[in-house]
Amino acid sequence: MSESPVAASPEEASPQNAPSHLESPALQPELAAKGKSARADVRPILQELAQKWPQLFGERPLPLKRGIFSDLAQTCPHIEVEALKQALGMHTRSTRYLQAIAAGQPRHDLQLHAVEDIAAEHVFHALTELYRRKLRRAERAAPAQQSAQQEQARQWLAKRLGLAMEHSALSVAEFVQAAHTRDAAIAALLQQVAEQQTQRGARDEAMLRAYEAGGVSLEDFAEMYGLSTREASAILTRARRLAAKQAPTATGADAAPASTAVSE
Repeated sequence: MSESPVAASPEEASPQNAPSHLESPALQPELAAKGKSARADVRPILQELAQKWPQLFGERPLPLKRGIFSDLAQTCPHIEVEALKQALGMHTRSTRYLQAIAAGQPRHDLQLHAVEDIAAEHVFHALTELYRRKLRRAERAAPAQQSAQQEQARQWLAKRLGLAMEHSALSVAEFVQAAHTRDAAIAALLQQVAEQQTQRGARDEAMLRAYEAGGVSLEDFAEMYGLSTREASAILTRARRLAAKQAPTATGADAAPASTAVSE
């Protein structure tokens, strides 16, 4: 396993890219038994890590810095290396860890210092993996509920992609470029959300220009456009954030998104 705690990309983890020998029905019970055995073997290790670092391995984990495996191996020499790799891999593939990545929280070291921002592509891959898990749950639902649950999952992904683009230090175009996928349906949804974000950004910028040129209070401005003060404030905040991304002094090309709430 790589030392990076980033979960494998959805494409790499997808069933269609599994080795052919894993697809044999005759081997499925054996593989399932081995998987359960591996989970049982590393559970005590995960419990120990959660006791030592509850903020990193507990119920609401923070993203781990890349290369943290080496730090863990040095700090916990009593844990067998291969078992530690398996435990770390299981943790970083967990839904709650993917949620932390998808929320764009910074990566942390064992001292709980925020040491690195989350890259946009890691946010994207975490979101799409969570989406796929929702689709798999929808497939197990009653036939009458499958279509509705699939559409709910799609709407969830669209909303979270929009939030990720909005809070990213990257422009919409840069975010799309960073978000690699071979899934045609997800790629189409990504483009659709990007177009919506671009259009909304243009409207927000126009509203900001009108507000700054009007010389009126926020309350009066909101009333002029039939908005609540809160709605008007949100529009202006988005417009200013977008303007900051586009400013010549911005260094957004390598920056990552600010934290956004992501629910499973």
